[in-house]
Parts: sequence; C-alpha cells; structure tokens
Amino acid sequence: MELQHLPEVRICFVGDSFINGTGDQECLGWTGRVCTNANKKGFDITYYNLGIRRDTSTDIAKRWLQEVSLRLPKEYDGRVVFSFGLNDTTLENGKTRVDLADSIKNAREILSIAQKLYPVLMVGPAPYAEQKDSQRRQRNIDLAQHLALICKKIDVPYLDVFTILEKSNIWIDEARANDGAHPRAGGYTEFAQIVENWDAWLNWFPLT
Repeated sequence: MELQHLPEVRICFVGDSFINGTGDQECLGWTGRVCTNANKKGFDITYYNLGIRRDTSTDIAKRWLQEVSLRLPKEYDGRVVFSFGLNDTTLENGKTRVDLADSIKNAREILSIAQKLYPVLMVGPAPYAEQKDSQRRQRNIDLAQHLALICKKIDVPYLDVFTILEKSNIWIDEARANDGAHPRAGGYTEFAQIVENWDAWLNWFPLT
C-alpha cells in the first residue's frame, strides 16, 4: 500500500530522560526507533518526543495536557505513550523528590484524563545500572507495581520493562560505562524491541 494512502498517526511520547533518549549518540532513544520501524511497516507516523530530563510525575502532571493537545488536533488519529517515575524516587535532602502517595495520585490523574481523550499506553520505569542502593531499587520496584495496578484498574495497557532490562547485559553495561543511568544506542535498541513485541503496541501497529 502506498504510504500516502494511509491515515496519518500522530504520537506524543511524554516522560523523562528515558523518553528523551538521553545518552544515545544516534539521538533516537527507544521512542525514535519504534516510530522508525512503524514507518518501515508502512504506517505514516508523526512523532513528538516530549521527554524532559529530571522530570517527575508532578512536573509531567503540570505540563502534559497542554503540550499534547497542541500536537494532537482532534481531526487526526492522535495517541499518547507515557513513561515516568524514576525521578520521583530520587533522594534529595533526605527524602524522595515525590512521595509514593503523590506519585500514585499523579499517575492516576494523568492517565485517567488522558485515556478519555486519546488511545494511551504506559511504559513502566527502566532500571539504573548502579543498583548498589538496594532501597532505591526497591522504591523503583514498588512504584512500578503501583503503576501497573493503576493501569489495570482503569484499563490502560502497561508494560513492565524494569524486570527485563535489569537482566540485560547490554542495557546495564552501556549505562554503567556512560553515566550509570542512561545507555547508548544498543540499550535503547533493546528497549525498543521490548516495546515492539508488546501486544498493546502490536495492536496499534500490527505486522501486516
């Protein structure tokens, strides 16, 4: 089928540095790669990366609706993918940047509003390479579990990448060699492959 005969799909990816693709020398991250591959399948994708480094769920709650609505006019097939949470669990001045209860509240409000307006997917937090802080790791796992529960309750597809990428030598080794958090192109390629094998993504962009 000719590309120009396909309906245009516009996607906003909203989140933090892992949405942004920080560390990828090819400046694609996982979001750019999944959109590139969807285009190769024959879909006409307009891709908006709305990832901001160090953003917490509180930051995203304040900005996402305006940023997304400007890019997804109602006459187009607009969709949104969210991924956030790790920055919430970072300790600053002896406490997390966002309390777990507030992270849960923010996520529930963001996703509940978004799902009424657009098709929505949620991708869970990715792991850091340096897991010496077992408490930080546990905070990330706890948050991911709560995000999964929220998504289940309101029927938003949720992808747990934490448990997969934590066992990935490519992701962990590249991140460790970089800044301890963000991988290079190889890690983001692996992340993209996880998303592309996800049933919810395949429902949006089937193989045939």
